[in-house]
Amino acid sequence: MLACSYREEKVESIFRFVLKPPDRDLGILSPFATFQLRNRHVFALDTVLLSMAPALALIIRLERPDWGLYWQALIIYTVGALIVKLAFLYFFGLYRRYWRFASVDELFTIIIAVSEAMALIIVVFLVVQTLGLLPGEGLPRSVPFIDGMLSLMVAGGTRFLARAVATANQGRSSNKQIVKKPVLVVGAGAAGEMVVREMKTSALCDLEPVCFVDDDPQKQGISIHKVPVLGTRQDIPRLVRDHGIQEVIIAMNVVPGQVIRETIALCEEAGVSYKTIPGMYELLSGQVRVSHLRDVDIEDLLRREPVEIDTEEVNQMLAGTRVMVTGAGGSIGSEICRQIIRARPARLTLLGHGENSLFMVSHDLRKMMPDVPIDIVVADVRDFPRMDAVFRRCRPQIVIHAAAHKHVPMMEDNIEDAVTTNVVGTRNLVILAEKYDVERFVFISTDKAVNPVNVMGTTKRLAELIVQQGGRRTGRPFISVRFGNVLGSRGSVVPLFRQQIAAGGPVTVTHPEVSRYFMTIPEAVQLVLQAAAMGENGQVFVLDMGEPIKIVDLARDLIELSGLKPYEDIDIVFTGLRPGEKIREELFAEGEEYHRTKHGSIFVAKTPDDELSEVVNLLDMDMAVDELIALARAGDEQRLYQKGAIVNTEM
Repeated sequence: MLACSYREEKVESIFRFVLKPPDRDLGILSPFATFQLRNRHVFALDTVLLSMAPALALIIRLERPDWGLYWQALIIYTVGALIVKLAFLYFFGLYRRYWRFASVDELFTIIIAVSEAMALIIVVFLVVQTLGLLPGEGLPRSVPFIDGMLSLMVAGGTRFLARAVATANQGRSSNKQIVKKPVLVVGAGAAGEMVVREMKTSALCDLEPVCFVDDDPQKQGISIHKVPVLGTRQDIPRLVRDHGIQEVIIAMNVVPGQVIRETIALCEEAGVSYKTIPGMYELLSGQVRVSHLRDVDIEDLLRREPVEIDTEEVNQMLAGTRVMVTGAGGSIGSEICRQIIRARPARLTLLGHGENSLFMVSHDLRKMMPDVPIDIVVADVRDFPRMDAVFRRCRPQIVIHAAAHKHVPMMEDNIEDAVTTNVVGTRNLVILAEKYDVERFVFISTDKAVNPVNVMGTTKRLAELIVQQGGRRTGRPFISVRFGNVLGSRGSVVPLFRQQIAAGGPVTVTHPEVSRYFMTIPEAVQLVLQAAAMGENGQVFVLDMGEPIKIVDLARDLIELSGLKPYEDIDIVFTGLRPGEKIREELFAEGEEYHRTKHGSIFVAKTPDDELSEVVNLLDMDMAVDELIALARAGDEQRLYQKGAIVNTEM
């Protein structure tokens, strides 16, 4: 009995040692604790263990084989099978992986590689065996099948052992060095799973996932990476209290902003801090990491239902083509370039007026796709000879025109530049697009072009008409895409409010009733590219901007997200409408008909005149634009508005 008890204790101690090595110094075994399995080690292990697999398969089949009968056939089979197995493992890239980060994808690759190798081996073996070409008694026909199972265990076991050891070492080292903060994860979907997985495996992460909450009834009671789903969002206050939660991670990257607002309210009720992951448009790579966790931002509160685009249609339009983007250094232009380059165009031309912004954008793009050729062109769209030379050299097939002056009050004081950039620059590009057979021309317009009451809106409306005329002349898809404000763009209201809050206030709003349409930059660009892919000649597309948002509500949200209280910590002051501003923007002009396209988030606007083959004599249109330029240079604001109104009416 004593001997039996002693043996049991020894066995238990060995298992404790293997499964959870003690923290003490291991002496001569210490170097193995930090040993890293390299691919050359994996190749050596495969060579040795796969060489042993056929003999082990024969033992399993016959228990006590007569080696004198089988040794010659076994050697021939072992050598031939080893060459085939190693070749397949090599060609499937299994000696070029970092196995401490092995995943399900690698497991499937191993299974396919070994299965295909064994299929070839079995076919050859059966043919050779049937023809009696193996010496001696040959081998039992079941040996290759048993060998296949053993080979799969060898190929998978050696590789995933590296990940298991690395994960165990990470867990022990993180437990020694970092005090973990208990957190609750909202959302037991793909994003939540990835966040929890990295919390579990990262040695530097100071977060310990305690539980999930999710509103999906089918997820209640399940566990993900040993972290249970213990309720819905309404249970957050109770779970925070019962489990000592110190922080809530909102891992829902595809839910509307209202859900984020409700979740934040529950966190504030529970008196716990909260963070979130970026929205879906910021996670185009599909990966979520703990380093992405950030404070909830205004973009999260204004999220709408996620927009689904036809990625295949967009990629088909862009892949292998020469694309030019004007205004490529701006907020919209740079995001257009980032989304275009993912489709691997033949060449991407970045054209803009600011060399510093172009340099930064091109640097990012080359890191994303180093094999896509990029041209950087510092030029002004108003300079026709320069633009002609650029088109002649680059020969773009698709032009996306985002270069513009966009600040409404500033353009009221700089009429000449507004007209020459927004109108003349667009006319130059349309003329050159016709001359050099550009297949598709996309103009970025604005809701301020609808019933314009300011210089910027008038110039944008005229630019739309110029693009329409170009489409009629060529019969090619020369289109305009009209949308409202984008969050976070340069000079927009959100960065201004943040600066004012950081300075202690007040936050300035022009009027208590003023409202605007808002989109995130990535969302707007995705829809622009979708409209471009399905556009026809002369069409004006309008993006579904959702409901307009009061600017004063935006100011309140930003103050609260900064941890302050409106009118107590930070005041909100109304300064009155600036020149050229409306209380509310519009998306469709008076008399315009509109309908949804096959893509639910994109409308096409159509005026009754669009059904006519020619509305205004093209020479008259050119003359009207020339007259506008002359008036702008003369600073005759009153006649400029009159002329703009006449042209808008005529068109």
